[in-house]
Amino acid sequence: MSDELEGKIWDIRGRCPRCGSDYIISEYMYEVPLVGKAILSSGECRSCGYKYRDVRMAESQGPQRLTLYVEDTDDLNSLVVRASTASIYIPELGVSIEPGPASRGYISTVEGILDRVLRVMMALKDDEEVDMERWEYVKRMVESAKRGESTFTLIIDDPEGVSRIISDKATKDRLYYQDDV
Repeated sequence: MSDELEGKIWDIRGRCPRCGSDYIISEYMYEVPLVGKAILSSGECRSCGYKYRDVRMAESQGPQRLTLYVEDTDDLNSLVVRASTASIYIPELGVSIEPGPASRGYISTVEGILDRVLRVMMALKDDEEVDMERWEYVKRMVESAKRGESTFTLIIDDPEGVSRIISDKATKDRLYYQDDV
C-alpha cells in the first residue's frame, strides 16, 4: 500500500474492555492518497487478545451528509471512509447502519459496504423474530445491487464531518449548522 506513515501521534493507556488488564492503543497519522490525512488507532490486549481498530480523518469538514447515486459497477468501486459516529443509509434497499457505543470507523468501497450488510444479514438469518420472506427479498436486492444490476443511493450522515466518499459523483451538504444544535 502506498500510504505514507507520518508517524506515531501518541499511546493511550487504559484498561481492556474485555478483561480489565492494562491496555495500550497507539495512534498514527497517515497521508492516504486521494483521501487526505487519516488517524489510525490500533491496540491489542496481551492478556485476552481483544483487538481495537479505528480509522478517522484528521480534518473535519463540519457536520455533513454525503450522497452517492450508484448507477454502475464503477460506482461500486468508489472509496468510502466511514467515521465511527457516522450513519449509513441505502433507502432503496431498506438498509440503515447506525453507530453504537462499540462502533468503529473503516475504509472500504461501496461494494465492501454491501458485503458488510450481507454478513450482518447472514448472522440474523436464524433469529426467530426475523421475517424470512422479507429477509430473502432484501438479500436478493442487496446481491443484485452488489452485482451492479440495480441503482441505489448511498447516504452517509456524519456529525463529525470526517467521513468521505471518493467519487466525482458524490455530493456534500451541511447536515446541520452549529447554530441549529
